[in-house]
Amino acid sequence: MVCDICGKSGARQRYISRSYGEGESLLVIEGVPVISCPHCGESYLTAHTLHEIERIKRQRGGIATKRPVAVAAFA
Repeated sequence: MVCDICGKSGARQRYISRSYGEGESLLVIEGVPVISCPHCGESYLTAHTLHEIERIKRQRGGIATKRPVAVAAFA
């Protein structure tokens, strides 16, 4: 895959979890595809991924499941 930032080939897609909001409005989306480039070190989301995240955020009540989450502060 070619990196959209530096134009070199070798970028890879990996999957991460991203959190949005906090407290009662916290939403964690798992399996978000992120493009990472070993050459320039950048990681980015595609336009398609960003649109899908916005759709998930809008429809969170119908598609999200509630789970207890442990939270720790980095000190």
